[in-house]
Order: sequence, then structure tokens, then C-alpha cells
Amino acid sequence: MLHRWLVNAAASCVVLAPFALAAKTFVYCSEGSPENFTPALNTTGTSFDAARPVYDKLTQFARGTTNVEPGLAESWTITDGGKTITFKLRRGVKFHSGVNGFTPTRDFNADDVLWSFNRQWKPDHPYAKISGGKYDYFNDMDMPKLLESIEKVDDYTVRMRLKEPNTPFLANLAMDFAAIHSAEYAAFLDKQNRKEQFDQFPVGTGPFSFVTYQKDAVIRYRANKNYWGEKALVDDLVFAITPDPTARYSKVKAGECHFMIAPRPADLPEMQKDPTLKVIHQAGLNIAYWAFNVQKPPFDKKEVRQAFNMAIDKAAIIRDVYLGAGQPAKNLIPPTMWSYDDKVKDYPYDPAKAKQMLEKAGVKLPLDIDLWYMPVQRPYNPNAKRIAEMMQADLARVGVNAKLVTYEWGEYRKRAQQGEHMTAQLGWTGDNGDPDNFFFLRGCAGARPGGQNLTKWCNKEFDDRLNKAKTLANQAERAKLYMEMQVIEKEEAPDFKIAHSTVYETMRANVVGFKQSPFGAHQFNGVDLK
Repeated sequence: MLHRWLVNAAASCVVLAPFALAAKTFVYCSEGSPENFTPALNTTGTSFDAARPVYDKLTQFARGTTNVEPGLAESWTITDGGKTITFKLRRGVKFHSGVNGFTPTRDFNADDVLWSFNRQWKPDHPYAKISGGKYDYFNDMDMPKLLESIEKVDDYTVRMRLKEPNTPFLANLAMDFAAIHSAEYAAFLDKQNRKEQFDQFPVGTGPFSFVTYQKDAVIRYRANKNYWGEKALVDDLVFAITPDPTARYSKVKAGECHFMIAPRPADLPEMQKDPTLKVIHQAGLNIAYWAFNVQKPPFDKKEVRQAFNMAIDKAAIIRDVYLGAGQPAKNLIPPTMWSYDDKVKDYPYDPAKAKQMLEKAGVKLPLDIDLWYMPVQRPYNPNAKRIAEMMQADLARVGVNAKLVTYEWGEYRKRAQQGEHMTAQLGWTGDNGDPDNFFFLRGCAGARPGGQNLTKWCNKEFDDRLNKAKTLANQAERAKLYMEMQVIEKEEAPDFKIAHSTVYETMRANVVGFKQSPFGAHQFNGVDLK
């Protein structure tokens, strides 16, 4: 009965007239359906955005910045040479009531913190295996190796001990995988044999509470009037799931949406002239890349990967797909980030040399490969299919036949992380402003099946530097290691780096208070309609 009620309630809200509702409703034209509403289970911005209204973390980023500030932890002290962090938790924080009969009987406390981290860390946790039980973010960031213990000192004090100092740790705790859940809600569902609802009907402490979700159509949230932090200024928040960028533009133009993600670069000039709209932009903390699976011949040979780098006309992609809203990438991190090594020289576009290198490496031409492209538009990649078609044409010139492949977005991520592809497009928007958050994408921890290193490349020289840099407090010493890693990665060529994009977002002119996130996050508390 519950499921039918949720679907019916959601279905009644799919048609979103601009001013039909008496309550103040903010409508966000999002680009895709979430996999679920538990950030720890996910790795995509699409799913993180859908969960973000509901949850808080111990630390958080000040809206629109990379600055770490107190969240559910109002303060912390660091001792033992950086290996022990003691968090003082915020008192009086209320959990939402659930749409499935749950009513909280207590405030947020230390038990919720331990429950949330232990689910990802401890195999014997009662919820460890629910919803597939894969905690890729937690594992790819080496949290199991880093954490010594998490203990409850009292109801409002939590102590985390690390095996070694970790400079990005407090920023990492502000990332979505570290969202804090209600242990009481988990116990409520467990008692009723309804554990599988935990990740579909979320309960948190965030600025909005979850109301309904209809896959590929709509998500509804209601303002949390008891919120401890920066409050929601609208009554209702609606995600109108609209994968096509042209359809998103039509909706925002008609006033059916107040805000849209990822406008098509070709539409920007017209949008910028429209007095009813407001277009904002900033240099993206991001990278779009094409990963070569080094576990699948002939990509196990460095020379082949280098040849593929020379076979693609990167300048044409930037010109024809990004339309000036991006710059060619040669390193994993964007040039705005500290430790960027501008001395690294990108591979030149040289099809003749590429073909010669392939033959010298013993590759029999014509060679058949797959070329996976994303089914959705991302802030770092405005049109993955068009890029794949351009790559396909370039590859044909060097004797490579590329079969284009795609899947539904969640399925695409899952299969690529398992390493089913030979080559696959993906990208990344930084989560915490630290270079570590980009370089871990090529670390050995992420190269395991299910990990986020789609190249499955594991290089000891690179990995040793990655792990050492985390432990250092001195930024200059860390930067030196990161610059060395960029040189190693350029030579090894586990991927073809496409672009760092400029991120544009479009809203109705009456939207006030939105702050563009360097992480590509969409956060709507503090946002109002004039």
C-alpha cells in the first residue's frame, strides 16, 4: 500500500505549472534519476544532488566555497600529531519524520554518527549488505585502511583515531558519502522487516525532508521548519527530472522550472539575451576523460595508450562540442588548483605517428574496440555521444574500428566500475578542493573491481606518492609529490584527458540567493523567489 501511495502522490505532481500552487515551490530541472537516496552507496553527482536536501555531515562546505565549517559537529580538536580528532556534536538537532510511519523519539546524537560510518566500515553491521552493500567512495578513499577506531565518548562527543595523519580528512568528512543517518530509523525498519526501505525513503536532519519520488519523473521535498542551520526559504522543493537539455531549457523559459543544470553551450547566447533568465558561470573544478582499461589488451601496453592519445583531435572536440566553454586538459587536476604542473606537455594530435606506434607495438590493424559514452549530460561533458562520434571518426583514420556503447546511467557506472569496458568516457568534479580528491581516481585502491579508477591502472610510483602526500601537512611538500605524479601519469597514459569545462547554470531572473558550488553541487536552502 505504501509504495502505491508514494507513486500516486508523485504522479499527481508531474505536471508542474509555474504558479499553480499556493505554497512557495521551487522547481529544479535536474538531469537524471538517483540510484537511491543514501550517498554512501553512490558515486554520481545526480544521486548526491537528490540526497543533499535531506542530510547533514559532521563538517560541511560553506555554501558556494571550498571552506570547511562546522556541521553536525559544532567543534573539534586535533591531537596526537594529527591522528586523533575529537568532535563535539551539536545539541537539539531534530530528525525528520519518515513517510513510512517513522516518528523520531530523540534528537541526533553520537549513536547516529557511529551507525553511519560503521555501516560502510564493519561487515557485521546490520545494514552492511542492504541495497547491494557497496561503499565505493568509502573504500576508494582508503577509509578502511585509515581508520583505527570510532568511539562514542558520550552522547555528544565522538572520537576518531587514525592510523596516520591525514591532511584532507576534515574536508573529506564534508563530502556526501559521510552523510549522517538516523540509527533510530534504521532500528524501526529492522524491527518491521522493512530494511530495504531505508535507502529509498530517506530520513535525515537536513534543510528539507523527503516526500515522494517517481523514477524518471519527479522528487518532492518539504522545508524542514526545525532546521538548525541556514533554513529553506521556500515551502516545497521539486526536482523535475528532465534528461534532455533542450527540454530543460523549454521548461525554464516557460516558468515550469526555476533552475536548470547543464545548458547546451549552443543555447547560451540566446539565454543570455533573455531578460526573464539569469545565466551564471565559473571555471569548473573538473575533468572529462576517456579511460583505457589496462587489463584488456592491447591497452595493457603503454605505447598503445600513448598512440591513442595522439589519434584524437582534442582541439576539434573543444571547438565543436564545448563551443569555447572549456579548455583542453593535459593533467587530471584543473589549472586553477594548487600543485598543477603546467610544464607537462600534452600529446600532440598526430594520426600518422599514432598508426606507426600501434604497428610498432604489435597491434594488428584493423583493431576492433568498444567506446563507451555516457547517456547523460554532465557539467564536465556537454555531449558525450557527440564526442564519441568524433573519436570514432578519428580512430577510423588510424585503422581502429570503435563500436559505440552506452547504458542507462546507473548501469553504465556499475558496469564500467566492474571493468567491463575496453574504453569508457567519464569525468569528475572535485568534492573538497584538495588535489588528493582528483589523484585518488588513478590510485590502486580505486582500481579494484567496483572501484572508481576506470582505467584499472595501478602504478607503485604513483600510488606511493599519493599515499605519502595525504600524511603531510606542508603544502609545498605535497605539491612536489603531486607534480611528480602528473609526470608519471602523462608518461603512462592510462587515459585521454579531454577538457576542464566552464560550468554554466541557468535560472529564472526572480531566483535569489543561489550560490554556484565549485563542486557542481546543487543546494537550495537559502534560495528564494522574489
